[in-house]
Amino acid sequence: MNVLVILIFFISSFFHVNALTSSVKNGREALQVIIGGGGDVAPAYPPQETLCPPPPPPEPLCPTPIPPPPPPPKPNPTKPPPPPKNPKPPKPPSPTPNDLLTSAISVIQRFKKTITSDPSGITKTWVGKGICKDSTKYIGFICNKNKVVAVNFNGRNLKGNPLSLKDFINGIPTLEIFHSNSNNFTGEIPNNISTQSIPNLFELDLSNNKYVGFFPKAVLGATRLTYLDLRFNQIEGPVDPQVFTLDLDILFLNNNQFSGKIPENFGRTAALFLTLANNKFIGEIPKSIGYAKGNLLEVLFFNNQLTGCLPYEIGMLKLASVFDASKNKLTGPIPQSFGCLVQMEVMDLSYNQLYGEVPETLCNISSLEELTLKYNYFTQIGPECRKLVEENVLNIGMNCIIDLENQRKPEECEAFFLQKRNCRDMKSLSYIPCKLHEFSSRNSSAGRAHTGDAKARSTTYAAVKKPHL
Repeated sequence: MNVLVILIFFISSFFHVNALTSSVKNGREALQVIIGGGGDVAPAYPPQETLCPPPPPPEPLCPTPIPPPPPPPKPNPTKPPPPPKNPKPPKPPSPTPNDLLTSAISVIQRFKKTITSDPSGITKTWVGKGICKDSTKYIGFICNKNKVVAVNFNGRNLKGNPLSLKDFINGIPTLEIFHSNSNNFTGEIPNNISTQSIPNLFELDLSNNKYVGFFPKAVLGATRLTYLDLRFNQIEGPVDPQVFTLDLDILFLNNNQFSGKIPENFGRTAALFLTLANNKFIGEIPKSIGYAKGNLLEVLFFNNQLTGCLPYEIGMLKLASVFDASKNKLTGPIPQSFGCLVQMEVMDLSYNQLYGEVPETLCNISSLEELTLKYNYFTQIGPECRKLVEENVLNIGMNCIIDLENQRKPEECEAFFLQKRNCRDMKSLSYIPCKLHEFSSRNSSAGRAHTGDAKARSTTYAAVKKPHL
């Protein structure tokens, strides 16, 4: 038995040694494979099988943020758009006709309280609300389409304490015509007369009142005026040149206290009838008067203090029928261009210091009815002018024409011619801006049907007559 135990022990030891040897040998080969040596030798220690899969990674506490969107594509380099304009506030609603009438009545009632004398009693009719409904109410106010469009106070001789246009005329914005001739409005003409406050005002008559001060610049803002009448007041100082840029048909400035020179742009006026008479203007008649050849029909300069010579450009007024520069201090000969005034009916150059020969071309104008040259220093007239003397068309008394009656004394004429007198541009006085042979001669009967009535028909001569109350 012991032998059997020894034998078993021996055999076990043998196999144990061999296994250990083999294990060491295989481990070296496996080491060579791991480092890079050896061939297709299987690893000595096969990978140990995993009994369970590895646990998943823990979930994040916050959700993954969404990536930002990509930037927009860059625009083409163009000019940046202008900043948006501030929107205009909406216009207030236009007043209704009833609103305008209500406002006009309120203005009239306020004006009525300033009147202290009303000889014709028109203010007694200014009661109630029937201003555009009852023709017996609100006499002096004229309506059209339920609006007050005209005021006519002419000849009413209203008085007040004081009587003023302030806060009256501009309080009726629908006015188109305002006539207040021959009343007692006083003070300065208010500065609230303009197209902005009275947009459709086209006739303004403030004549024969008691206005004072300087030229009313307020009227220059009434750019739609066609009729402006400031005559027979006490307005003084120079005339604003801008008045000759208004689109007027009639401009009456006579019988005031205007002074200074007539503005150089005088001829730019659009007026048909223009009066500067009975003021204190000095200097020469502007040469620009020739620019008015397409519109000026009648012009009065008389009774001022004008000096210098008559400009030949007056002869360009081919439409003019009345020209009066009498009672001034004008000198020099009559320009030959006056023969081109083919529509002339009345010309008055009397009471000046004119001299020389009266142009035959002037006396040959067929339409001429009155030519007044008295109280000058003319020395000669030709046959055509002598015919007008015989026809009582030409009045040339009190001159220096030797063979005519009713002339100045010789010593008076001699004293005048001893003084040296010259015009600045003598050559222009012989210039004729027309073809005289194209005009009919004085022998034709055309244009003589109204002989003796020319002044009576004249618009401007009527304007220099003060109205009688």
